[in-house]
Amino acid sequence: MDEAQWLNGEAFEYFRYLWDEPATRLAIIFVGGEGCHTVLRREPMLSSRIFIWQHFTRLTPSEVLEAIPLFHPIWADADPDDITFADSHAAHGNFRAWAQLTAHTRTALARTGRPRVDQELLRWAFSRLA
Repeated sequence: MDEAQWLNGEAFEYFRYLWDEPATRLAIIFVGGEGCHTVLRREPMLSSRIFIWQHFTRLTPSEVLEAIPLFHPIWADADPDDITFADSHAAHGNFRAWAQLTAHTRTALARTGRPRVDQELLRWAFSRLA
């Protein structure tokens, strides 16, 4: 459940009901931004059933250079300087931003017929980001 910080008590009660139903064998992952932990903790009948509380942070520049070439084939043969350029200008270590940038970069590669990512192509992709 993305944006879990915006869910209300009624929604959490429903998730608790699903969790407690023996026939469901359900796993629920709550994902959220600022305030998510506080909102989930306010619902003791739900928060007591949370197995792991995991805090994610932005990727460091070295983690970006390690992870992004494995994330999608368009980055596999990209120049590390271009990956660093993309991260510093658009993604900022945020994996969701990398996913969006990757989609726009794929479109740019298809439209231009270029074989690989370069900074000119990335600038076009940056202009498409919300």
